[in-house]
Amino acid sequence: MNLILLGAPGAGKGTQAEKICERLSIPAVSTGNILREAMANGTEMGLKAKSFIDAGQLVPDEVVIGIINDRLKEDDCKNGFILDGFPRTIPQAEALDRMNVRIDRVIDIEVPDEKIASRLSGRRVCLKCGATYHTEFKKPKAEGICDVCGDNLVQRKDDMPETVLDRLKTYHEQTEPLKDFYEKKGILHIVEGQKNVEDTTALTFKALED
Repeated sequence: MNLILLGAPGAGKGTQAEKICERLSIPAVSTGNILREAMANGTEMGLKAKSFIDAGQLVPDEVVIGIINDRLKEDDCKNGFILDGFPRTIPQAEALDRMNVRIDRVIDIEVPDEKIASRLSGRRVCLKCGATYHTEFKKPKAEGICDVCGDNLVQRKDDMPETVLDRLKTYHEQTEPLKDFYEKKGILHIVEGQKNVEDTTALTFKALED
């Protein structure tokens, strides 16, 4: 089964991608990961991407699409894959169509903006060991101190309220129109994100079976 996962930043797409991978034994193709891999492996498209990143520029669509195309031709994608973080725009979705990539289902994880803002802005991380906490849902034993290694917890720039709002604004402007694009194809399935991850996963699996 070839899948696309949609959802705003902080909606929990990554977790659901992992759960689907485990159940269906197919790889999750994350744009960020394959960009890094392509650059590390020195592929033609990876070197092109690196030239833009080194210059402080966004990697253009044609390069991202080329890297995605190369990745989907690898053996582990023969029985299916999950695209996570691609496409992000209508032009990218149209490019995917031109590549003759069959998409069986698009799962959109829906979480209200205010819940995402609360979820992300409350996140705290330990830069030393990578442990993650939350001011409301997963508090450390001692405020501001990592339970694992005792280092100080910090709020990442990406999780600051103003940054979260900017990311959500970009999502609504550029990526949300993909819902209509795929609904017209009859392959869009909406999953309402739940408070408990397990409940969201149960709904995601149901959407795969419907």
